[in-house]
Amino acid sequence: MLLTCAAPARHRRDRHNFRQRLKETTTIRRPFKAAAPTKDGPRANRDIRVPRVQLIDETGNNRGDVSINEALLAAEEAGLDLVEISPNATPPVVKILDLGKLKYANQKKAAEARKNQKVIEIKEIKMRPNIDTHDYDVKMKAVRRFFEEGDKVKLTLRFRGREMAHMELGMQLLNKVREEVATIAKVEAEPKLEGRQMMMVLAPR
Repeated sequence: MLLTCAAPARHRRDRHNFRQRLKETTTIRRPFKAAAPTKDGPRANRDIRVPRVQLIDETGNNRGDVSINEALLAAEEAGLDLVEISPNATPPVVKILDLGKLKYANQKKAAEARKNQKVIEIKEIKMRPNIDTHDYDVKMKAVRRFFEEGDKVKLTLRFRGREMAHMELGMQLLNKVREEVATIAKVEAEPKLEGRQMMMVLAPR
């Protein structure tokens, strides 16, 4: 009888100990909270959370320091938006205007700026130390065209075999190029030797 009573009691103690260990080792995780989405452009309408603002109406008149509720009501009556144009002023300056038209104008202006932006490239011109006159003239014509387009030019001279014993020929050639384009270009990287190559970088003035 003692044995039959002791077994269930021991099982109950084991279950109790297991639950206790489970409570101690279980990590309570907080629910994931996604970051609030960010808005591009100036704050507008109900996103302007300040008690007072300096209001400029849709005709450009400065109505002075008014409450945010009064400014919102004026924008609503005009059928337009209330847009914050100077958030760092005291109080912030807001204007009644068409937010959709403002965003479109800003996007158009940014697209035009990207279109007109010139990306400077480095064009490489390869020459031989003993280049003939005709090839030299062709290469220099390309060099001048690159400068006119606003690009930089990397001149690379390749030495072969016994030409390595006459490095001065390469330096003379690079100096000749430098002098010919001195009025339209400047040296950005002085001539240097890397292995069997001598290089110099020129940039438009």
